[in-house]
Amino acid sequence: MRVAICLLCGFALVGCFPARPPASVPSAAHVAARPMSDGSGHNARPTDGGCGVSPQAVLAASRRQTPVTSAAPPQATGREIAGIVFEGVAFDSRSHRLIVADQPAGPGSRWPDAAAAAAAYHGLAAINAGFFTPEGQPLGQVVAAGIPVGSWNRASSLGSGVWLEAANGMPGIRRRESVPATFAARELVQAGPMLVENHRPVSGLEATKSSVRSVILWDGGTRWWIGRASSCTLAALGQALVSGTPGAWPVCHALNFDGGRSADLAISAEVPGGPLTRRAPWNRPVRNFMVLLAR
Repeated sequence: MRVAICLLCGFALVGCFPARPPASVPSAAHVAARPMSDGSGHNARPTDGGCGVSPQAVLAASRRQTPVTSAAPPQATGREIAGIVFEGVAFDSRSHRLIVADQPAGPGSRWPDAAAAAAAYHGLAAINAGFFTPEGQPLGQVVAAGIPVGSWNRASSLGSGVWLEAANGMPGIRRRESVPATFAARELVQAGPMLVENHRPVSGLEATKSSVRSVILWDGGTRWWIGRASSCTLAALGQALVSGTPGAWPVCHALNFDGGRSADLAISAEVPGGPLTRRAPWNRPVRNFMVLLAR
């Protein structure tokens, strides 16, 4: 009986933050978890990210998983969903990873755009990432190559979500409340709001202001997508991402990055379906980028 209970507990841990799961629809643990309202960020409550366990326990369980399918190569995709045009690149985190390309001296001090940031790291693609203040400081926590900058944004919905790569190399999207202050992240960007959580649109998202959006999507396993959405409201974006998908898989979690005049996407010719550059002439320089690299 004790062995059976341990096995059941182990299976319950691997639904939301796995290291090397099969490329399939996330487990029922994701779907059953209740998403949080995050229109303003003031009513958000702590959550474990839909797993029902601590981040440390999930990471420990994820190390025991082994892939049973091969990782698909990165692919540029374009699709219209509910009147919103999505353009970006899908990839598998078993074969590729994202890093944070930060500019400590301020926006534009190292790279004028996403294409330049990608080229500097010999990356396959890049997209603008976190929000920043008028003075060019990160509006939230950022970790690049293990070096933290900025500070935790604990009040605004623009910092309600966190993309991170743990010290063991496993990436995920989590609520800020579920990331311990002592969590050892290799890479991290705090942004927001969360758009989709556990396959459901987050309630209370802003529904009147349209703008171009930069987003990161995750299937809850090893499949990811970074890209751009044409001008839309945050509420419409969340609904679109659960009614369809820019990739070939259902979206479990979606996080909004800085958008509008900051939206900047570059995909190299090395990616099937590329090259692609989406940056308006009136765009402003940004503080940091996410760059896609082969492992």
